Amino acid sequence: MGLKGKLTAAMEAKCGGHSIHDMIHTNMHHVPTISPVVNQFEIHEGETIKIAGQKKFLKQIIEAIDPHKKSSCWKVIEGDVLEMYSSFTF
Repeated sequence: MGLKGKLTAAMEAKCGGHSIHDMIHTNMHHVPTISPVVNQFEIHEGETIKIAGQKKFLKQIIEAIDPHKKSSCWKVIEGDVLEMYSSFTF
């Protein structure tokens, strides 16, 4: 039986939307400097992360980027999240 619903998350940042958009697309390694919740962020293909002592894996692709609206759409194509949800897009 699959889960149905919508998962929403929010993070407050004291800067303009253009700064967040530029950071996500060019300087993703700076995400921990704007959020006390994120301790470390690294991009490594094929590596796993640990959440609550358990290794988790996630592989995602960028589906769409709109620089005028400063928006992007990411889709999870592999990983532990897809065991809980049939599809996951953010």
